[in-house]
This record gives sequence, C-alpha cells and structure tokens, in this order.
Amino acid sequence: MMNDIRVEKLLINYKTLEQFKRFKEYGNQELSMLEDLQNNIIENDSESPFYGIHIGHTLIARMSLYRVRAKYDAYFEPPQDYLELWKLEVLPDYRGRNYGKALVDFAKSFQLPIKTNPRINSHGFWEKMGFQKAKYEMERDLGENPLIWMPAGVREKDV
Repeated sequence: MMNDIRVEKLLINYKTLEQFKRFKEYGNQELSMLEDLQNNIIENDSESPFYGIHIGHTLIARMSLYRVRAKYDAYFEPPQDYLELWKLEVLPDYRGRNYGKALVDFAKSFQLPIKTNPRINSHGFWEKMGFQKAKYEMERDLGENPLIWMPAGVREKDV
C-alpha cells in the first residue's frame, strides 16, 4: 500500500495555494506567496519549499522543508547543513493512513539531520518517527521545544 504514495515538490501557483487553504496551518507564508504571485514577484510554478501528496487532483498532505546551512547549525555535531521541517499536515479524512510517515521518510531520505517544532499533541507521532527532544537551550530555542532526528554518524551538540 505504501508503495503508491508519491511525495512530490509542490509548485507555487494559484492552484496549489488554493488547495493550501484547506489546511489548518495556512498562514503568513502562504499569504505572502499568494501576494508575490499577484505582484508577479515570483513566477507561476516557481520553486517552493513545500512537498505534498496528491490523491487524484486533491492535495491531501503537505510539509515545508528548508535546508539550513552548516554555519547556522546550533544543534548537531559536527555542525552541518540540516533540514527544518514544518507545517506537516494531513487533511483529517486521510489521517492514520501513513501519509504523514511518507512525508517524514521522504525528508529523512536526504540523509541530513532534521529539526522540527511539533504542534501540541503531536509528540507521539514524532517519537514513532524516531525524533527526540533536543536538549533545551534558552538562548537558542526561545520557548520552542524542538525535536530532532539524526542520521548515522551525527550526534546532538552538547549544550
């Protein structure tokens, strides 16, 4: 069953942004993309940080994935590029069917450490995905409780 789940990079266009409105995590990032489209600052179908899963023409799951450069790495040893994963969301009717796991597995396939700031009540999901709490560091985390995942050979930086 898992084999027919395909994660794809989402294009920034009106259709994608229209579909984003169905997600709870819809916010400033999408609105600014929409504005940029309307102002033609970004080309229709320009590169996007979003990845998603479609069933037919319906976007049913998505996440945002950013690569953070090693010089900004305050989490991992040795310091290196890592991925920041956020806005992971599966529409309610499609939850519990491994779509969230498929997105996380896709992110892990880059073999870079991953950091995420989980939403309330989602810790169980992230633990199942092999994420752990980062050691809290006040200056760095500013009230967030980041979770991290590390590929082989990477360890958490000592706080």
